[in-house]
Amino acid sequence: MDFQKILNDIYAATKDSSEKGTVATYIPELAKVSGDKLGMFLLDAEQNVYSVGDTSERFSIQSISKVIALAQAFDLVGNTLWKRVDVEPSGNPFNFLSLLEQENGIPRNPLINAGALVISDILISNLKDPKADFLSYVRGLADDPSIDYDEAVARSESETGFRNRATANLLKSFGNIENDVEEVLDFYFHQCSVAMSCEQLAKTFYVFCNRGKCTKQSEYLTLSQVKRINAIMLTCGFYDEAGEFAFEVGLPGKSGVGGGIIAVLPDHFSVAVWAPGLNEKGNSLLGMQMLEQFTTQTNLSIF
Repeated sequence: MDFQKILNDIYAATKDSSEKGTVATYIPELAKVSGDKLGMFLLDAEQNVYSVGDTSERFSIQSISKVIALAQAFDLVGNTLWKRVDVEPSGNPFNFLSLLEQENGIPRNPLINAGALVISDILISNLKDPKADFLSYVRGLADDPSIDYDEAVARSESETGFRNRATANLLKSFGNIENDVEEVLDFYFHQCSVAMSCEQLAKTFYVFCNRGKCTKQSEYLTLSQVKRINAIMLTCGFYDEAGEFAFEVGLPGKSGVGGGIIAVLPDHFSVAVWAPGLNEKGNSLLGMQMLEQFTTQTNLSIF
């Protein structure tokens, strides 16, 4: 299959779209990014690469980082993780609070903000130098020591993260945050501020299409762990639009409000797209369209 031609055709059909969505502004630093950026990068199982557009420019991966943090926490503490966070789709926005109140401080899944804050707490409890150790984990997965936090984004998130503070304090009131709330928030804001390109994202998430092994074939996760994380990405990776993504695209994946989306087909490929304009659900508008076109044209999905 000529993946490069397919990517080129999708890019050509998408780049001049009159409706690009709206760039996130609730984190002021993200509002500085041009809504015209567009890129798509595919890494297949044999590590052949195909790309088009803005695939080497770095952007804030935001909630995509939640999958990486989940993987590291799962590796560290195993199935005890699921005592503190559930695995059900929320059917609600990523920063929704009322479910947390109703369900006694147990977040619906690790990919909504409440769940990700619990994962942050677990990592802080189990890592000697949490921010440095998490960054080292990301760099190892990507085989790229240049990946780093965007301190300006982390600072911008901290200055405007009132709802995340409310969430963390609510979790603390239920006993589901063990460490200092501000320490957990600082880690979480930095985690979300990691900057990557489409190329780096696709290489990082290769582990989820390659049975737990990174591009250098080092084992990071067991096959059982990969199976479960991919399942959570499919059912929870797009918040209250997860069903739509499964219906239209048919791949496990994760979005971020920086406009990135990563998706994988186990044993076949990982694919990253970047289009900063978001739809009303907070997912990349053109990114979702590009991935729908890709799985339609290739007939490659988990279904």
